[in-house]
Amino acid sequence: MSPILILTIIVIYFGALVFISFLTSRNADTQAFFTGNRSSKWYLVAFGMVGTSISGVTFISVPGEVGTNGFAYFQIVMGYLVGYTFIALVLMPIYYKLNLISIYTYLEKRFGTYSYKTGSFFFLLSRTIGASFRLFLAADVLQLMIFNQMGVPFELTVFITVALIWVYTFKGGIKTIVWTDSFQTLFLIGSLVLTVITVKNELGWSLGDFITTISESRYSQIFFWDVNDSKFFFKQFVSGAFIAIVMTGLDQDLMQKNLTCKNIGEAQKNMFTFTIILVFVNFLFLTLGALLYVFAQQKGIITPAKTDQLFPYLALNFFGTPAAILFLLGIIASTYASADSALASLTTAFCIDFLNFEKRTNEKNRSRLKFYVHLGFSLLLLMVIVIFKYANDQAVVSSVFKAAGYTYGPLLGLFFFGLFTKRKVIDRLVPYICFASPLLCYLINLNSEALFGGYKIGFEILLLNGFITFLGMWVLKPRSLRKENV
Repeated sequence: MSPILILTIIVIYFGALVFISFLTSRNADTQAFFTGNRSSKWYLVAFGMVGTSISGVTFISVPGEVGTNGFAYFQIVMGYLVGYTFIALVLMPIYYKLNLISIYTYLEKRFGTYSYKTGSFFFLLSRTIGASFRLFLAADVLQLMIFNQMGVPFELTVFITVALIWVYTFKGGIKTIVWTDSFQTLFLIGSLVLTVITVKNELGWSLGDFITTISESRYSQIFFWDVNDSKFFFKQFVSGAFIAIVMTGLDQDLMQKNLTCKNIGEAQKNMFTFTIILVFVNFLFLTLGALLYVFAQQKGIITPAKTDQLFPYLALNFFGTPAAILFLLGIIASTYASADSALASLTTAFCIDFLNFEKRTNEKNRSRLKFYVHLGFSLLLLMVIVIFKYANDQAVVSSVFKAAGYTYGPLLGLFFFGLFTKRKVIDRLVPYICFASPLLCYLINLNSEALFGGYKIGFEILLLNGFITFLGMWVLKPRSLRKENV
């Protein structure tokens, strides 16, 4: 594709997002930015959440991973079903009952200020890393497709990428994002479906040929039963359940959208609908991955060494201009649907949890402060993306989940301790426990094969991290409880 064509597509696409932002952010105050005035339609939230959950990581990395892992990722997706059910039936009723804006306020009510601030800090850290990884993907693709040809440095590409998000989110916040993410999810799913059809047609297959060839290929294996394999079913399934819980149910980003629904009933309908759509879309991404590898084999194409590059490489060089346009729209939609809500949730968490926004009554001052926080996080994302560009040396999907395992683990321990015990804690010691847990997990992970007879820890590092945090809070009990036990 020519740079002019790509620029035209980008301008039209973001013009549509800005127009949606204009319509939805009129007369929006800080309350609308944070809560959407609790008036979002559940089906709109459910559809938009798919785009937020998928992100550019799934769009590029999951199809590429099929070459080495088959459909093993679907074992994790199956675990999502358990995790999302837990969110809908256990976590969301608590959030609605307490009428929360930031879900980490629950930790203050349950444990105290130190626990509350620690939980919010780990979210800010986790989401900053995750959003930066995802935006890096979009910036890298734009750099490859257009800006390299124009001599534009990567840093400027990143600036443009982040600035575009800021433009359509700075005023309406979550109220706008509920609508823009639904718009972007439509493009994401449409791009995915049309790409699968395009590749199938390139191979000259009928629908029956397509189903038979993919299902019989070596790439379509779903279940793995070797206990020492990183793809072992039970650890993938359990990890998937807890990944869903922490990266959705304990994450301000996804929960902020849920909390814009009118009531708990509508929020639960949203969650169950979102789950069904998400499972189907993930399976379709895996199918696309198998299709891409079969295509490369039949055409004698040497696939890139980095699996993340497979889909972009084939889409931009072998499927024609329509497929390249679909890929561009898909990667932009998936990445920005995830990143825009991340920016809004980072702003919300910092304002509510660290700047005591709910106690400020002057709307003009609230609006000004929210503006600067929003801008500050935009600049932070820009900086982290540039750093990641020069430090990244592994598949992006692995990086995201690996980072999440270490940074979301303490959140898992904090919330589960609060939900499933009635014990008090030494609130001032909670930050030390939460920071020690990831460090200890890192050391265990480095030596896991030697310690556990060849067993290699994978995504379940999240569970270990949460367990260590939980155990630390249990052991360091207040002096009053110690006396009672004597």
